[in-house]
Amino acid sequence: MTLAYISHATCNRHSMGEHHPEQPARLDAINDRLIASGLMMVMQSYDAPQATREQLLRVHDAGYVDSIFKASPREGLVWLDGDTAMNPYTLDAALHAAGASILAVDLVMGGVAGQAFCAVRPPGHHAVRGQAMGFCFFNNIAVGTAHALAEHKLERVAIVDFDVHHGNGTENIFSGNEQVLFCSSFQHPFYPNSGYDSDAPNVLNLPLPAGTDGNTFRTAVEENWLAALDDFAPQLILVSAGFDGHREDEMAQFRLLEADYAWITTQIMRLADKHCKGRVVSTLEGGYHLHALARSVTAHLKSLMGDY
Repeated sequence: MTLAYISHATCNRHSMGEHHPEQPARLDAINDRLIASGLMMVMQSYDAPQATREQLLRVHDAGYVDSIFKASPREGLVWLDGDTAMNPYTLDAALHAAGASILAVDLVMGGVAGQAFCAVRPPGHHAVRGQAMGFCFFNNIAVGTAHALAEHKLERVAIVDFDVHHGNGTENIFSGNEQVLFCSSFQHPFYPNSGYDSDAPNVLNLPLPAGTDGNTFRTAVEENWLAALDDFAPQLILVSAGFDGHREDEMAQFRLLEADYAWITTQIMRLADKHCKGRVVSTLEGGYHLHALARSVTAHLKSLMGDY
């Protein structure tokens, strides 16, 4: 089976200003690299649908969802916090970004695709049940996870988040849910200044210091995640794929390389092959140095496709 590549043109129309790091050029850089590498030719491309209100309400408060719709401007920018703004296309892009994970879950659970990658923006893992933050509006990975539990009747879903920032929104939504094992690695202390003191039994947070390189990252993952994920025996693995820990990315102070993203993806795929017929859904989160992002996504997708 091929890898499904899911995106939508509206994701490029969401813009928070010319100098904002979460910019449309991120998807352009990824697409250009995938075309140049030949990978785009061996993946099956899909347009992401919009997530429905019902699907959003599995992970977000009704009042919050209503507030996002009401905040959507007809022109200009509306700032929800110091980092997170909506332009006239943001709501549509956010609905398609969340809907991408729904389609991805359906494709891999239905056997149409072995794995899926959602090349979407805005990202999602900082969005908590009732608040937008950190460039995020709807929690894309959480929407996909909740869909897998509700519609595909899964009992065990694992989420692996290797963005350089803690996936605080995803933890907020699933903390204490025994059907979900949430693993998040992140720089600490760092934005959003959470996750280092979590005590929920289904949460495995991995706070790591500034300057963390690939060897340190790999050792920490091996010692803290792999056995727990193996014991959990997930029926589906979802990935919050953030590439802002790359050493060329000035948004943080990790020193990871493309090979490290290929390595963590390989570990995920080996677990998926063992426990859930290789079913993995990955969704883009961070990554702001355009060239490093494009190279890292390419390495990630090669490993998802079994090039390990």
